[in-house]
Amino acid sequence: MHDIVIIGGGPAGMTAALYALRNGKSALVLEKGGFGGQIAYSPKVQNFPGTLSMSGNEFADRMLEQILAQGAEVEVETVTEIRDEGALKQVFTEDGGVFDAKAVIIATGVKHRMLGLEGENELVGDGISFCAVCDGEYYRDQTVAVAGGGNSALQEATLLADVCREVIMVQDLDCFTGEETLSTALLARPNVRALTGTKIEELIIEEGVLKGLKLRNKASGEGATLSCDGLFVAIGLIPENDAFSALVPLDKQGYIDIGESCETGRAGIFAAGDCRKKHLRQLTTAAADGAVAAIAACEYINQNL
Repeated sequence: MHDIVIIGGGPAGMTAALYALRNGKSALVLEKGGFGGQIAYSPKVQNFPGTLSMSGNEFADRMLEQILAQGAEVEVETVTEIRDEGALKQVFTEDGGVFDAKAVIIATGVKHRMLGLEGENELVGDGISFCAVCDGEYYRDQTVAVAGGGNSALQEATLLADVCREVIMVQDLDCFTGEETLSTALLARPNVRALTGTKIEELIIEEGVLKGLKLRNKASGEGATLSCDGLFVAIGLIPENDAFSALVPLDKQGYIDIGESCETGRAGIFAAGDCRKKHLRQLTTAAADGAVAAIAACEYINQNL
């Protein structure tokens, strides 16, 4: 039996593991994909205290190395259920695994929101991307569109502007919602232009290849066609908490509906990071949640020895 099983290997989950280990508890981190979560896709992180600049992937690698050095166990598993048997918590996985723990921390993070267009899923990884640092080079000297207007979209477009012939921002709102400094610097670049108040209605696909987008101006209703070689989607994130809906409270958007204590209301089960309801989702707040949840889990275990 492990003292704490942590579901999710992003910044919140790995910080929780670090704090649990530093407090003398054993910790198992279950991650269904790549360690680091969404931050691993960020080409440049410049808002983490004490670090001038780093890639998100570099940060993720450092965190994983750090917790392994402290004695963490890690497994690549998809969690399907948590059972609360009082002092015993059981975590079940898709491959039939069962992990026993004294406490559980849910740190499942979020996944990319899709546009919901016909043919979109089939083009992911081959015409539609989410990560400029991963796929930007593939579109060198070509034209790409970026759907979205928040910080993530602006950062993706900034990286793409370094390698692409042209980058077209397509935002369905009338203005960008990301930081003004980011949008100002991006739009000052000669190979970047923006279409605001514009909705992507259809993907233009020929013989399985993305050739462009059908657009519509929301104010005038006027339609237009945009030719492009690739589309980067950065329109938001979706929490991955469905497996725990019978165990912990979720809000209408599917986030775990708890406060800053990271306590779910069910003894011995905690939640941390972007998967929980919160005002600000940043690298620093995810790490802070991981620390809070881990200390709370350690105190719970100490009180119930």
